[in-house]
Amino acid sequence: MFGLSELAIILIVVAVVVGVKKLPELTRSAGKSARILKAEARAMKESGPPGEPKVIRGEAIRKDAPGNGGG
Repeated sequence: MFGLSELAIILIVVAVVVGVKKLPELTRSAGKSARILKAEARAMKESGPPGEPKVIRGEAIRKDAPGNGGG
């Protein structure tokens, strides 16, 4: 995609355009955005395809068991 020299040029241009005073704030917000994006991508990957039901393992509850109101 980009080589090291292209990235360096882009960073220098951004530093000049934005200014040195705003650069720490900009990098902080970019880091937060990247973390949020990564967490959302991980959550989407773990949940599976949208049409597929999610299986939750646990105890099976019988309808006719005492205390369940099943009878």
